[in-house]
Amino acid sequence: MSTIEIDVALGARSYPIRIGAGLLDDASSWRASLRGRHVLIVTDEHVAPLYLDRVRAGLASHAHDALVLPAGEAAKTLASAGHIFDALAKLGANRDGAIIALGGGVIGDLAGFAAACWMRGIDFVQMPTTLLAMVDSSVGGKTGVNIAAGKNLVGAFHQPRAVFIDTATLATLPKREYAAGLAEVVKYGAIGDADFFAWLEANADALNAHDDDALAEAIGFSCRYKAGVVARDEREQGERALLNFGHTFGHAFEAECGYGELLHGEAVAIGMVLAAKLSAELNRAPAADAERLAHLLSRFGLPVAPSRADADALLARMRLDKKNVSGRLRLILWRGIGRAEIVPEIDEAAVRSVLATV
Repeated sequence: MSTIEIDVALGARSYPIRIGAGLLDDASSWRASLRGRHVLIVTDEHVAPLYLDRVRAGLASHAHDALVLPAGEAAKTLASAGHIFDALAKLGANRDGAIIALGGGVIGDLAGFAAACWMRGIDFVQMPTTLLAMVDSSVGGKTGVNIAAGKNLVGAFHQPRAVFIDTATLATLPKREYAAGLAEVVKYGAIGDADFFAWLEANADALNAHDDDALAEAIGFSCRYKAGVVARDEREQGERALLNFGHTFGHAFEAECGYGELLHGEAVAIGMVLAAKLSAELNRAPAADAERLAHLLSRFGLPVAPSRADADALLARMRLDKKNVSGRLRLILWRGIGRAEIVPEIDEAAVRSVLATV
């Protein structure tokens, strides 16, 4: 597969996304994005044994260090951000320092949040190693940490300097993590491109088999779609909110189940199906489209219903969602495949009714 390059067009803060096999070993492709002398690599205990030495080998001309954090959503905390700050201080990183986020979405969000805060903002470079991070969280500059009250309630918009997607890292990704990434790929078709959704249905077997051409198409489409949305609505004042289709339900399940029981992509899969069912119950979309969505997600080995659902607890979580206005639920629903929309002032009784069906 040849290298694909996509630009996120944000004026002076524009940056490239590069997609290809072997990019981590090609230091010449990413070292130029590091403007300062001090570099901190932030990674986790699962990724470090696989890829940390490769990235360190490309930093011979930089004063650098690495911080290895515990793996998983439970590590996405203010305490972990504090460990990054301590490591930056030990390294002597100034405003021209940089952080490399080497790992999945948790590491990317944490490292980006720390970069946004350190000396009021330093560069960071995304090197995602999971499919979910490649197609979603590494692009767009959303950073943050979780607190007990909910997911991503503390964070900042802070765009990366560049994103380098080495597709070869997917060879070491566990099957469950790979499937979780496909949930976000499905989301792009569900919210805005019925033709891409149909392409996913036709190529589900190839994607499950890690076919290189199918993967390149899926990752490239996802990144282009998100880059376009971010360029038009960087701070989620309108269109970008559509990217959260399924996420209000999904984040509630993640928090209620305890971070780590459900992978983010698994929670989003469940959330998308519930959002589609709610759309049908409100007579906004065909029930058949919700069934079609659930069927495709199931083909990728993703859950489409929670193992348990306490409606009161979940609604309490959903009321804290950042998209809500004046205390009223504001959800991303759809008119059917490829036609998502923002719907304000959702009746909680309708949400409760959908939750009662699972």
